[in-house]
Amino acid sequence: MNFDIKDKELAKQGALRMEWAERSMPVLNSIRDRFEREKPLKGVRISACLHVTTETGVLMKTLVAGGADACICASNPLSTQDDLAATLVVNENIPVFAIKGENRETYYNHMKAALDAEPNITMDDGADLVTEILTERKELIPNIIGSTEETTTGVIRLRAMAKDNILQFPIIAVNDANTKHFFDNRYGTGQSTLDGIIRATNRLLAGSVFVVSGYGWCGKGLASRARGMGANVIVTEVDPLPALEAVMDGFSVMPMSEAAKRGNFFCTVTGDKGVIRMEHINAMQDGAIISNSGHFDVEIDVESLEKEAKDKREIRPLVEEYTLSDGRRIVIIGGGRLVNLATAEGHPSAVMDMSFANQALAAEYLVKEAKNLEKKVYSVPQDIDDNIALLKLGHMGVKIDTLTPEQEEYLNSWQFGT
Repeated sequence: MNFDIKDKELAKQGALRMEWAERSMPVLNSIRDRFEREKPLKGVRISACLHVTTETGVLMKTLVAGGADACICASNPLSTQDDLAATLVVNENIPVFAIKGENRETYYNHMKAALDAEPNITMDDGADLVTEILTERKELIPNIIGSTEETTTGVIRLRAMAKDNILQFPIIAVNDANTKHFFDNRYGTGQSTLDGIIRATNRLLAGSVFVVSGYGWCGKGLASRARGMGANVIVTEVDPLPALEAVMDGFSVMPMSEAAKRGNFFCTVTGDKGVIRMEHINAMQDGAIISNSGHFDVEIDVESLEKEAKDKREIRPLVEEYTLSDGRRIVIIGGGRLVNLATAEGHPSAVMDMSFANQALAAEYLVKEAKNLEKKVYSVPQDIDDNIALLKLGHMGVKIDTLTPEQEEYLNSWQFGT
């Protein structure tokens, strides 16, 4: 078996951590039980480009239980958990191409290795595999029945591809499932981002000014959790509707040019580039701490900071302090990459349970329905989304009402008036 990981000796530690994660993933475990019986993915080759975490390990085990021939590479150079990569290789016989801290060249070599498996289905977190196939590995297209996409940034890229008519197979936007973005983006990102910032810095949030750039589902979760830790939260936005929502939620809203002067902590969650630029950094206070929780490392202009700083040092692991010409010190966490995976462990297992349940069931759906799908981006079917929500509630011991026949008739008719 071909693979490239840091150290196989880490497998025992990774197995224990994956066991711990599985205990909070009952929905995915129930899907795996069915997959083991029915083998809906039998003979299907799946190449995944995802964050190589304990929760992802549970997903990979589920795909293999369903009969798939699966392999995985990292979707971010800093997001791999090396012990998890080791246990997938050693204990699960799943090829892994991922090492935490890998350079750009290695990152793309790992992605190429995953594609050498000639997949029928790809699973992306950021659309890198699909992009590579459409630009560099076109010979793989005839074998591919479809792809799934995990994150907002990837869905944005894929919709742009669809608009330009270059997609060659259907895409299931897992990110857009309600049981994904309502929970993973809001509760998962909210908690894990703060976890990464606190682990990296060991700084007190209470009483500080915390600037959240972007008020989508991730920004909503982060702003709420930062406020819960006692921070005074400022939101920056470019879209008037979420900006208005942030105001109505009780947050201060202002341009980054103003927020830069006030903030102690800054975190970008927009999915766009150049959100924090040198013009903003030049307005920041001494000791300002900047991080990013968007998928790509383009939201903070670290490159310009590197050029303008007169000194740089790593003052804590993955915490780099830049000294400017006027003596002010600016801190960047994780090189501007995903802070919740660079300096923490990513989302809690309980929310990834729903996200990866969507991935597993989307793969099954593609196998069954790809021949009926066009070359465009599709949402996860509503019945799959609803079923995951019901399974999650059931495992939480929560029961809900069902509509009576009279209620169903009322909701489906127009004849009833005042």
